[in-house]
Amino acid sequence: MEQWRRGRHLSTVVAVALVAAMLPSGEARLSPGYYRATCPDVEAIVRAVVARKVKETFVTVPATLRLFFHDCFVEGCDASVMIASGGSDAEKDAPDNLSLAGDGFDTVVRAKAEVEKQCPGVVSCADILAIAARDVVSLSSGPHWTVELGRLDGLVSNAGDVAGRLPGPDMRVKDLAAMFAKNNLTTLDMVALSGAHTVGFAHCTRFAGRLYRRGGGAAAAYDPAYARQLMAACPPDVDPNIAVNMDPVTPTAFDNAYYANLAGGMGLFTSDQALYDHVATQPAVRGFAKNQTRFFEAFKDAMVKLGRVGVKSGRHGEIRRDCTRFNR
Repeated sequence: MEQWRRGRHLSTVVAVALVAAMLPSGEARLSPGYYRATCPDVEAIVRAVVARKVKETFVTVPATLRLFFHDCFVEGCDASVMIASGGSDAEKDAPDNLSLAGDGFDTVVRAKAEVEKQCPGVVSCADILAIAARDVVSLSSGPHWTVELGRLDGLVSNAGDVAGRLPGPDMRVKDLAAMFAKNNLTTLDMVALSGAHTVGFAHCTRFAGRLYRRGGGAAAAYDPAYARQLMAACPPDVDPNIAVNMDPVTPTAFDNAYYANLAGGMGLFTSDQALYDHVATQPAVRGFAKNQTRFFEAFKDAMVKLGRVGVKSGRHGEIRRDCTRFNR
């Protein structure tokens, strides 16, 4: 019986590899049913792990969602951000990624371990991260969508590849839109994906320059009461590890409050408030603030599109045994 099981597993792995090899170089044909024959319970397994992790700490929600964004925007959705390098030169070691919370990485590692027990060598870390990103949203009162699957894990992870490829807190709409366009995402997608900040948090150092003018005082761009709240939480000499919620109204619910906050001058980052202030994006912000269903639908569509960015197949990827290490 054990020999038969090993034989069946080997056949499954060979079949998956053959399908991947037949695809055009570097491209993956994603499908919701990709693992229907090889690991039919993968989504249920991942969701169970994510649900337990969210119960341990809500930080799991923004941490996992942000991890997915940072992964896809650099080398594509290939779990390259998961790689741990002994030389501290992998993507996760880049300055822009040092603030990624460990709970996001832990969620993927735990989920991978459980999936491997049922389907060894079959499901990529990239797909597990995509499923987990969906699940943390739905488990925090947000929308649920069908995740396309079939990504391979990347073979490259360099800290030097990160700079200039992730949205920054001080960016304006024109530059943000150009960055999203490079990833085949529209301006509407950009506004919708920014709504993930409704469950986000940020270290005080990320917005201190906007909060404090030279010589002291609140930046005029903030609602005065909100500025005072931020100053109380983030004094000039604050510990750099201190963070605040990006949505001060409903910080643990994935909802449309983020957009109403922008209309009230409560965008934490310059890049947040700019969405309301710019003529090209304000209509979408207003629309999402008034209609949560419209926001949810746009967010779901944008997440599916984001999940298609830079996916790997064939010789350009692998299915890692350990999400933090390349197989070779």
